[in-house]
Amino acid sequence: MTELLLAATSLDVTPPPGHRLDGYSARAGVATGTADPLCATLIWLSSVDDPGVLWLTLDSIAVSSALSCELAEAAGTAAGIPPSHVVVSASHTHSGPAGWTGEIHPVIPAEQERSLVDALVGVVRSAELERQPVTASWRSVEVIGVGTNRHRRNGPHDNTAGILALHSLSGSLEAVLLDFACHPTTYGPENLRYSADWPGAARAALAPAVVGFLQGAAGDVSPRFTRQGRGAAEVTRLGSLLAGRVREALAGPGLDLPQSPPKIRRTTLTLPVRNIPPADESEKLATAVEKVVTAGEHAATASGPTTTASGATTTAQAAADDPSGRISQTRLDGARGQALMAAATLPPTLDLPVSAVTMGDVCWINLPVELFAVHGACLQSDSTHPITRVIGYTDGYYGYVVDPSAAEAGTYEALITFFDQPTTNQLLTETATFVNQ
Repeated sequence: MTELLLAATSLDVTPPPGHRLDGYSARAGVATGTADPLCATLIWLSSVDDPGVLWLTLDSIAVSSALSCELAEAAGTAAGIPPSHVVVSASHTHSGPAGWTGEIHPVIPAEQERSLVDALVGVVRSAELERQPVTASWRSVEVIGVGTNRHRRNGPHDNTAGILALHSLSGSLEAVLLDFACHPTTYGPENLRYSADWPGAARAALAPAVVGFLQGAAGDVSPRFTRQGRGAAEVTRLGSLLAGRVREALAGPGLDLPQSPPKIRRTTLTLPVRNIPPADESEKLATAVEKVVTAGEHAATASGPTTTASGATTTAQAAADDPSGRISQTRLDGARGQALMAAATLPPTLDLPVSAVTMGDVCWINLPVELFAVHGACLQSDSTHPITRVIGYTDGYYGYVVDPSAAEAGTYEALITFFDQPTTNQLLTETATFVNQ
């Protein structure tokens, strides 16, 4: 009889202060310290004669293709398995170092810092992975209050969390592979401290189990309408809310999964890059949007100062953090970003690594993009697997994939996407065909 083996560990990979943070073009300054640790978490399921799959989840804005390859090689060395059996996923926290990935998009130029990469890769390569027999079970649970569609409250959003629970033969919870779709943007651009944001708080609340976090189809999902602040207390509140729902699910029965390692299949999809409007056209759009944002700030100033829960008094800042203000501001960021894309030398096509991991009835589809919620729903609906979870930000990063309504409205995400709507349909169709093979 095959014995399912688990090795799991969470490694503190927080860089020292003094390095640029990633996630917000409006952020100024470098990291001044750490709010909570950034982790690389390894969850490896295998058997004596099968390398299985090793999930490496990282508290980072993204993992570029180059960084993914280095981390897969390092994790593979630690486990003694081929790098092709390693899946590298980013949580998409907006409070991690830019130096791990370098420039992942023309919108936020950054240089990869070799010293930070070498330190990260070295910690992963030195990970101690001791295996023990476990049983695997599956649960999903609805989570209300962490995130919603960030364009409109009642917009599309998969509010379920997927939970792969791994228990020792004596019954103790050893590890959880948790997926949920929502931008980790509790901290805003004013924050200059490293933070895993609410995924890190959820991980801490579920200790001592090792928790690997997988980010779902979160391209248009965030805490914009749910957060009650932007500091450490709110990070803890949102993370604890998610963890509490996970604990409730774990207290009940789950779906028993086979006592055999998961399987992984990989492919590469070649997609054309859309025609970016000329730089002067994008700059005109940016100027027009900026006038709208400025008018909104002037209106906020005229209405008087606003006192926040922390006692700070703001005017235009409060308007910008209001959901409608944030939408206007991000559209301005998008217009400026599209101008940067027009000025850059973009390749005619991009090669996207896509993989499918299966374990019994469960299938994880892994893509290197920020899918909108509707796209995640489409892939789940088209899948022939009884349970399908759609994971983004994995094994590379190629930006947003937007829906038709966002493309028509010219949202932030639509202005900086690499892909037009026909190419988006191609991505969904070819991914579904591959997954169902």
